[in-house]
Parts: sequence; C-alpha cells; structure tokens
Amino acid sequence: MDVRSLYAAQKYAASRPAMQPEPETAQAPVEKEFARVTEEFTQQLKAAEDTAKAAMTSDADPHALVEALAQSELAVETVVAVRNKVVEAYQEILRMPV
Repeated sequence: MDVRSLYAAQKYAASRPAMQPEPETAQAPVEKEFARVTEEFTQQLKAAEDTAKAAMTSDADPHALVEALAQSELAVETVVAVRNKVVEAYQEILRMPV
C-alpha cells in the first residue's frame, strides 16, 4: 500500500467533519427568524383588520384606517416579492444540469 495515499485518506477524513455544518448553529437562527417574521406579518394584518372593523363602527379615525391599510398593503407586497424570489431560485435550481 502506498504511504502517500494512506496519508491523503487520513487528511481527508480529518478535514471532512470541519466542512459539514452543525445543525444546531446553521438551522436554528434561520428557523427562529422565519418564525419571527411570519408572526410580525400576521400581527400586522390582524391590526389592520381590527382598525378596519373599528372604522366601520365609527370608533376609529379615517386617517388611522388609511394608515393601517397602507401598512398592510406594504407587508403583503413584501411577502409576495419574497415568495417570487424563492420561486425563481427554485426554478433556477431545477434548470441546473445534474
């Protein structure tokens, strides 16, 4: 057996774990951030809905209603833009040659 190939195999085995990401550090922050963003989005829509209901019963200022609707429209447009980018990236991955 060639000593150089044994040495190369040992070096490869030693460096391999360093290249693999740790699941706790790589996935957890992304999942937490995604959960936080989706929670903020749902709270934004709920606040706009509550303001709209209050405006229908004459309990809210029309200016507050317009502001809440503009904020919710901006939130929905942002989510749609992010979704479109994710779909585009997925389609690019599908087009990649194997």
